[in-house]
Amino acid sequence: GYRLSGRKAVVIGGHSAGGIIVSARTSGGSRDETGISLYLVDPSAEGVSRRVYPTIDGRKGCELFLDNVQVGADALLGEAGNALPALRYQQGRAIAAQCADALGSMQEACKLTLDYLKTRRQFGVPIGKFQVLQHRMVDMQTELEQATSMAILAATVADAEDSDDRSRTLAAAKYICTRAARKIAEEAIQLHGGIGMTWEYNLAHHAKRLVMIAHQFGDDDHHLQAYARLMQVA
Repeated sequence: GYRLSGRKAVVIGGHSAGGIIVSARTSGGSRDETGISLYLVDPSAEGVSRRVYPTIDGRKGCELFLDNVQVGADALLGEAGNALPALRYQQGRAIAAQCADALGSMQEACKLTLDYLKTRRQFGVPIGKFQVLQHRMVDMQTELEQATSMAILAATVADAEDSDDRSRTLAAAKYICTRAARKIAEEAIQLHGGIGMTWEYNLAHHAKRLVMIAHQFGDDDHHLQAYARLMQVA
């Protein structure tokens, strides 16, 4: 079998998982692409501990600590030392799913904002009558339409064979969806005013979720750089 020691940071949902897939280096240097293996670890095993904390979007994550944890030979998943390609491929699928997740919150943020502009009144009229707010609402809808197209495109390549073209598409989708998510969340809060960040109001939860998604699996700067590198390869 194997003995695992180390620490994993920001394991989303790891506090309640019955089994956790842990990547560990079994050979090579710290930056080598080969030598990484995957193991299925029982969180209740001796030497495993977790520090649980809430994330900003209302979910929970944990720090996972492994202190000389004994696992059997059957805990190894796949081929020893060759897990990185699988990790990269599954990250691409996760990015596609994340774009869809973000799209749902962006749609709801736009809907809540439009309803608010139609009902909130200032100077005797709904604030949606003011042209500058109409323009900002249109900008939000434009971002939503772009994000929708890219989320659909990401879904079409999520299960495709690994390639530079697939990676470019997913990097572009994450970049566009992340940029749109941040823009829509910020504009929605601005157009609502203080009520937009009230915990009892749904918009606050969607906005926090969008901020969280914008930083998971790489932010927009990371994926823009990745896209640029892949274009140079092409």
